[in-house]
Amino acid sequence: VIGSILGDQQAALFGQTCYRPGEAKCTYGTGLFLMMNTGVKPIPSTQGLLTTVAYQLGNPSGEPEPPIYALEGSVAFSGSTIGWLRDRLELIDSASETESLALSVPSNENMYLVPAFSGLFAPHWRPDARGCMVGLTASHTKAHMVRAALESSAYQAREVFDAMVLDSKVQLKEMRVDGGATANKFLMQFQSDVLDTPVVRPEYAETTGLGAAFAAGLAVGVWADVEEVSKMWKSDRVWKPEMVAAERERCWKGWNKAVKRSLNWLDDEE
Repeated sequence: VIGSILGDQQAALFGQTCYRPGEAKCTYGTGLFLMMNTGVKPIPSTQGLLTTVAYQLGNPSGEPEPPIYALEGSVAFSGSTIGWLRDRLELIDSASETESLALSVPSNENMYLVPAFSGLFAPHWRPDARGCMVGLTASHTKAHMVRAALESSAYQAREVFDAMVLDSKVQLKEMRVDGGATANKFLMQFQSDVLDTPVVRPEYAETTGLGAAFAAGLAVGVWADVEEVSKMWKSDRVWKPEMVAAERERCWKGWNKAVKRSLNWLDDEE
């Protein structure tokens, strides 16, 4: 018996028990994969996102229930940016070094890395963009570059979630996170600061497999409904915003200036 079939990110959303409109998750892998439940009505995006089916359950009589929709956005470079620092620039030996290096400096000192190595994905969709590091001075060190690389993931996640809020008209109450980079406490705190929203990591990290299992269990009657499944989800750690509003605005302004510098690097004939 095949109890469930779910796409990768849909399964992660289901495993994070994001069953109510406005609940969202972010998976940190080689890229960033973000999805928000928007309920039974599809919301056509005007902000550069994808409108997709999140999941569809069946009822006890075997009839399908109405599908649940989502907004989805993907970012090309997140964990792979750290891989670039390790394998191409040889600034670090392993990703585990990045947290202590980032924390060894008090700020990025107004230096930003935009990892548009193959263009910018959601919400920009600019294939003409290319990676850039801006604001460099002679006082910047390896630690600043590593910190800027980690911060770029948080900024890109905010870009997508801001687009989701504009499309859905629903304000995020928290962001549930999964993936390897959630082990980086600096990144998770900075993500919460940039979003001005709590960031929540679950006890069980393999949310994609868990989502497929939850859906299959519902199909064969292991659990009665999503409310029962939701009770099994447990938080491992919550990061709450600590950054003052003025500093958040300064950082966000600098990021947006940096993104503009990354655009228009390729001409049409290239």
